[in-house]
Amino acid sequence: MNNLYVYFFTATGTLIAGIILTLIIKRFSGKVLSKITSRTKSTTDDYIAKAIIDSIKPLGFLVSLSIAWTSLLPSFGEYEIKTIENIVLGLIELVCLVIVVRLFNKIILRLINSWAIQINDNSVSSMLNSISPMVRALVWCIGSIFYLQNIGVQMTAIWALLSAGGIGAGLALKEPVQEFFEYITILLDKPFQNGQFIHIDNIWAKVERVGVRSTRLRSINGEIIVMSNSRLTSGVISNYAEMERRRLVHKLGVIYDTPHRQMERIPEIIKTIIDDTENAVFDRCHFTNFGNSSLDFELVYYIPTSTYILAMKAQQEINLKIMKKFEEENISFAFPTQTINLNK
Repeated sequence: MNNLYVYFFTATGTLIAGIILTLIIKRFSGKVLSKITSRTKSTTDDYIAKAIIDSIKPLGFLVSLSIAWTSLLPSFGEYEIKTIENIVLGLIELVCLVIVVRLFNKIILRLINSWAIQINDNSVSSMLNSISPMVRALVWCIGSIFYLQNIGVQMTAIWALLSAGGIGAGLALKEPVQEFFEYITILLDKPFQNGQFIHIDNIWAKVERVGVRSTRLRSINGEIIVMSNSRLTSGVISNYAEMERRRLVHKLGVIYDTPHRQMERIPEIIKTIIDDTENAVFDRCHFTNFGNSSLDFELVYYIPTSTYILAMKAQQEINLKIMKKFEEENISFAFPTQTINLNK
């Protein structure tokens, strides 16, 4: 009975001493880390220091409880010692594992977010944020394996099971994994970005969102188109948002009865119209061909904008001005005709 009291008081004293020591360590380390982090302008180190300081108290209490429990074990029987020791210490180690893993996840994810903010690139920032759940799951897996090994679980069978399961999971998740890496390719290579207008496989659409597995497009008709990332990366994409200017080529045909004097003036008339039009730059206009039913001119001009609506507005304004000017000059547009000569 006396030995039982001795073990009890020893365990209690050990626990109290551990708690006091933990509070002293937390207070001292808090002052030291605060002094170090105050020298920098970044808030990331402040966050990491606070996370470490907050983890000291629960970890210290658990370690103190574990030591106190170990000093109390000799008061039990030999069989009871092994059973109770395995249960209690296993639970304490499990709680310590949860605290440590959560601490590592906080630090790693904070560093990833800090890098994402520092990088002045939305695509890379999105990629870093998208891999955060994978990093969190990886840390939990490593912590779980370490815990199982620490409590004496035979890992040979588990490794064999994980290897077999990994092969099956790899075959089952082949396409999702491929789509994820295609997503990374899109973010890094940047063939297009959110909000840009693209053309692929006879589809004209605006990019609304680039997802991990697929990309969401809004067609010019208004419907939503969901296309896999692998199809996007393997196809030929025309990105109109990257155009600095549009080059437009048009054919104009006038009737064969048009006089030579008017034929000479047509390029000058068209050049004047385009020069007077906003968002349009004249390139050339030439009489190029004697057609079957028309005298053909080729008109080339540029619209220095990547906005589709502005380009169409400028093109419409030019076409209307040409029609008006041709009416004033009595120049007639040609249309398909056929002349039949009858011999008597």
